[in-house]
Amino acid sequence: MRDITFTVPCYNSEDYMERCIDSLLAGDECVEIIIVDDGSTDGTGEIADNYARNYPEVVRVVHQENGGHGAGVNAGLALATGRYFKVVDSDDWLDEDELQKLIRNIRKWEKSGTVVDLVICNYIYDHLYENKTKRMGYKNVLKENEVCGWDDIRRFGPSQYLVMHSLFFRTEVLRRSGVKLPKHTFYVDNIFANQPLPYVKTLCYLNLDMYHYFLGREDQSVNEQVLMKRIDQQIRVTKLVSCCADLKKVRAQHPKLAGYLTRNISIMMAISSIHLLLIGTPEAWEKREMLWNYVKNHDPELYHTLRFRTLSGFTFLPGKLGAGITLAGYKAARKLYQFN
Repeated sequence: MRDITFTVPCYNSEDYMERCIDSLLAGDECVEIIIVDDGSTDGTGEIADNYARNYPEVVRVVHQENGGHGAGVNAGLALATGRYFKVVDSDDWLDEDELQKLIRNIRKWEKSGTVVDLVICNYIYDHLYENKTKRMGYKNVLKENEVCGWDDIRRFGPSQYLVMHSLFFRTEVLRRSGVKLPKHTFYVDNIFANQPLPYVKTLCYLNLDMYHYFLGREDQSVNEQVLMKRIDQQIRVTKLVSCCADLKKVRAQHPKLAGYLTRNISIMMAISSIHLLLIGTPEAWEKREMLWNYVKNHDPELYHTLRFRTLSGFTFLPGKLGAGITLAGYKAARKLYQFN
């Protein structure tokens, strides 16, 4: 069994996918790389096939009709044979030396019979064209190199989340969680990073600067203008994340995990609400109201928490004055944390 299955969903990625795949090949035959050509119309499929011919023991290629990022992840997970599963977007890449260190840890755990359901590593916001980077780590949340449970985690900082970039899930945990991402929908990484968490019993933080998350492409889904155009997809994912776990059940077993999941829903509600305010049309204001009502009807307790006890409540302030306060806070945070 390979140590890690990497899935690389690709759509018209010919300009940058080789940087990504080359970084994964550093794992040699300890890893499996599944390149999913999601109906590309450029040279992506040909590049993928070349990798499969040159590295037949490591690289597999799936050619499928366009179904979006989620469909690519689903295809990779269905075929994965590695102990761990990792999604790497085709414009991102891994640090090759850090990957080798991770593989050594996985081998050590397997040799000792230690089961680690989730491995957490650092990731880098890489503003490549501006020659700027921002490292996101978890030393304040988890002890390094220590296998632990949810009851052992400490408080997350304001900009800290367990995002897809930082997570290596045990493949069987993902399958047990039943996670399946919707097609033709952006921002589904939020579902992938949250739905499996209640199925994780053991986790370990490795202080490795592993994942480079590229920022700067004009068509990137986290670009503010692009997100505004895709706001209906952001709303859909926010709704799905808000009900992907039974928070009462989770709270009874792991209150710290329940608190984290609630906090993550809060930030997603805030992102959706803020971008609807940035759009600023009467229809957008109505959609913001409908989103909050959806949560209220689905889980009144969660709604009360989000509305009155978390950051997201400040994105649902009444009237134009409330909207102005919300947008001023958003612009200040964007400058501070450089998130798009």
